[in-house]
Amino acid sequence: MASADPADLSALDRLLERYRDGGRAQLLPALHDAHDTYGYVSEATATRIGQAMRVPLADIYGVLDFYTLFYRQPVGERIVRVCTDPSCAIMGGEDVLQAACQRAGVKPGGTSQDGAVTVERMQCIGLCDQAPAALVDKTPVVRVGTAQKDIDALLRGEGPPSELNVSGEPRVLTANIGAVDPASLDDYVSRGGFEALRKAFAIGPEAIIKTVRDSGIVGRGGAAFPTGLKWQFTHGAVGEPKYVICNADESEPGTFKDRVLMEGDPFRVLEGMALAGFAIGSEKGYVFLRGEYPLAREAVQTAIDAASEAGYLGQDILGSGFSFEIEIRVGAGAYICGEETALFEAIEGKRGFPRVKPPFPTTHGLFGKPTAVNNVETLAASVDIVRHGSEWFRQWGTEQSAGTKLFCVSGHVARPGLVEVPFGTTVRALLDEHCGGVTGELQAILMGGAAGGFLLPEQLDTPLTFEALSAIHAPVGSGVIAVLDSSVDLRDVLARLAHFFAHESCGKCFPCQIGTQRQAEVLERATAGQSQPGDADRLMDVGWTMTDASLCGLGQTAASAVLSALHHWPDLVDGRK
Repeated sequence: MASADPADLSALDRLLERYRDGGRAQLLPALHDAHDTYGYVSEATATRIGQAMRVPLADIYGVLDFYTLFYRQPVGERIVRVCTDPSCAIMGGEDVLQAACQRAGVKPGGTSQDGAVTVERMQCIGLCDQAPAALVDKTPVVRVGTAQKDIDALLRGEGPPSELNVSGEPRVLTANIGAVDPASLDDYVSRGGFEALRKAFAIGPEAIIKTVRDSGIVGRGGAAFPTGLKWQFTHGAVGEPKYVICNADESEPGTFKDRVLMEGDPFRVLEGMALAGFAIGSEKGYVFLRGEYPLAREAVQTAIDAASEAGYLGQDILGSGFSFEIEIRVGAGAYICGEETALFEAIEGKRGFPRVKPPFPTTHGLFGKPTAVNNVETLAASVDIVRHGSEWFRQWGTEQSAGTKLFCVSGHVARPGLVEVPFGTTVRALLDEHCGGVTGELQAILMGGAAGGFLLPEQLDTPLTFEALSAIHAPVGSGVIAVLDSSVDLRDVLARLAHFFAHESCGKCFPCQIGTQRQAEVLERATAGQSQPGDADRLMDVGWTMTDASLCGLGQTAASAVLSALHHWPDLVDGRK
């Protein structure tokens, strides 16, 4: 993994030349470069970075220790990260981890005696439809078996590569995926690419905002805030410069839609960002992309380079007088950075702690300036909305849930993958018509991801809309549909979700910091068959406290799946399901 001697800082000094004028806001890229160069960040490396960027060493360590993907001590030449979150766990992810550890002669998190490999337990890596999955350095490996030959290949960084499994009807947002070369600008333009941007220049920012507002599209990342209103508020906010941020820090267990869009149709995402920039009056955009998505990073950077060279990004785009540049910022393993204000902190070179709101990002966002933050899917969908109009988009869905939606289907179905369907399609129709149906006896469906809720088999005819799912306390969320058959121990699923939130809590607010730990402890007892009297009440007390008192969405939803499970199965933690 490392390519330079950690004692030789000359390579680091050359890297730091590009960051010296950027100040603290360049800290995250500098740490990534140093980490890629040496394999970890030593005290000498951290000290040199701090001196060059005028950042206190304590702050350097604060950022380093905040992120899962950064190391301060040497690790193996290869790092094998095996996903054991629910979608992978129910397909054998835990068995793969244990087999890999046994073969390497280590415990999870350990490095082999010869220093060749470090094997780690990993949070979701966005390959849920191809479970069990792993990430070996920057190489995704999917459908990993437990046979010795499969484990040996995994430890070498070999195995089946990841795929883009897309289905649905109609294919609107995903029309280009599988039909074009994602690295080819010519392919994208030949299918109507950048026509929306040309139209935007012709009709002006106010008309764009009205079109997006009238379309009824709301944020596709889980919060569901009206996109047109967000653009309108940012457009009218006082302050310069303004920023557009594409939130590509997709880390919700069970979610992989944004990865598929970025890997399969990156130019669409960039065009959506440029549209947002023109609408709000911004000349600078950031893609904040999770560190576990190396292929998406490569695809998006290739698209940025091609679009810039061809004049679709950069100065005076298409002779319009509008200039817009896009920069990728890569995270390093922190779910909390998907929260918009924590994302700002990360880009600014600080730990990803969420801010208190108000003030809101539309007036006080990145660097304290007006900022529009949108999910990958939201920005990609805005392209066709501007190109074809709001009524065109509203031909699908319902009054409250307009358009088509991407759903990430994993678990016990014949054909897991990304499915695009109109809002209003029932859960049963989606699974039967596009995923080959449920394999085995259906026990439950986890909707919305780790912060979601459960559906029972008798609820399969529920329409996939915000209003219908909200009525039965199951969110659309980030579009997760994790199908669990009767072989699954729901206690184990809940314990893994609780471990995820306990691991990912930033610790800034007390209800979430302590609540996620207590929740995980109770569910670990339940999984081990050691529940204590009153554990269900403890979970509900902790859960509602986190929901009501936490600072940001992580703590406010960390108990959602647990509370949903206790509603459906009151005796679950007592072992009497």
